[in-house]
Amino acid sequence: MLDEFTPLPMRAEFRFDPDMPAMITVEFLAERGPSLIWRIGRELLHGGLTSMSGCGDVRMWPALPREQPSSWLLLESQEVEALFEVPIAALAVWLDTTYEITSAEAEWDGLNWDGFLMELLDDPGAPSE
Repeated sequence: MLDEFTPLPMRAEFRFDPDMPAMITVEFLAERGPSLIWRIGRELLHGGLTSMSGCGDVRMWPALPREQPSSWLLLESQEVEALFEVPIAALAVWLDTTYEITSAEAEWDGLNWDGFLMELLDDPGAPSE
């Protein structure tokens, strides 16, 4: 939404990496201009389908009852704030598929913390000694 009265359709691609199952990569594809990539916790997205989830820069909660059930996804940074309306049905089916690949209980098993943090922070360099 550009403001509280002006919705603007936007495509988003959600990606799941079984090597980093706790983190979902979401690429927002603008019609004009560069795309925007956010990494959002899978648990936060799952929780936001039914209740308030997240804190700080990323929050998600169900919208008031509508013809098509949806949730609000709020992303904030120092430069920008964006509010997205996400259809619940499509996201719920997609998330269920990710949990079939890697369960919630197993998503932190074998996590490479250094690689995880580098990916999360988009740091292309190697850690210094």
